[in-house]
Amino acid sequence: MQVYFELLGRTFMAFIALLLVSRILGKQTISNMTFHDFATGIMMGAIAANLAFNRQFPAVYFLICLVLLTLISYTSSGISLKFPKTRHWLSGAPTVVIDKGNILEANMRKIHYTLDSLNQSLREKDVFDLNEVDYAILETNGQLSVKKKEQFRSATKQDVHIKPSHSILPIELVMDGQILHRNLDQNHISEEWLMQQINNKGKEAHDIFYAVKSTNGNLIFDYYQDELSNPIDKE
Repeated sequence: MQVYFELLGRTFMAFIALLLVSRILGKQTISNMTFHDFATGIMMGAIAANLAFNRQFPAVYFLICLVLLTLISYTSSGISLKFPKTRHWLSGAPTVVIDKGNILEANMRKIHYTLDSLNQSLREKDVFDLNEVDYAILETNGQLSVKKKEQFRSATKQDVHIKPSHSILPIELVMDGQILHRNLDQNHISEEWLMQQINNKGKEAHDIFYAVKSTNGNLIFDYYQDELSNPIDKE
């Protein structure tokens, strides 16, 4: 029984340690992963796994390793911000793979990027014809950025002389039957106004699963009881 409690404690400790390290290193570690972030993430996972399950060594050894890894990663991130050459070595640099509609074979060979990978990435950008591409750049996180030729770009409101309408960020007002008073206060929305809108629907706050003020200012409600006559789970 003692072994199970020890495993439980070490696993919880590993989770808390990983959470703290991730918070310290910032969102970059879990978003656009570069070479530096990839190496940090792999090492963090390996150390945390050993902390949770490797009973041959005291837990404090792995905690020390995590602290050292955090310091190394944090320091190298600071250095890369200050020195561009170091940043290119740690995080890599974007690579142009298509320039003015021409595929740069030498650049693709240099980064071991195949035509199959290029075509797949283009299809993911809704590009099925190479003739549509003006520039394509492989970013440091492995994503392909594509600039289409002028004649293949989607028309914008400015192109067709439509005045863009003003929009706001969606504001969540009710979640799981609870009014989000903080969101009301931050956006200068009165609770009385919200309750009036809810009452106009013949509902109470506890009847609402989710309510949000959309980007165009309209209120959208989703109720606990959706009143579907024949609800169906799609397989």
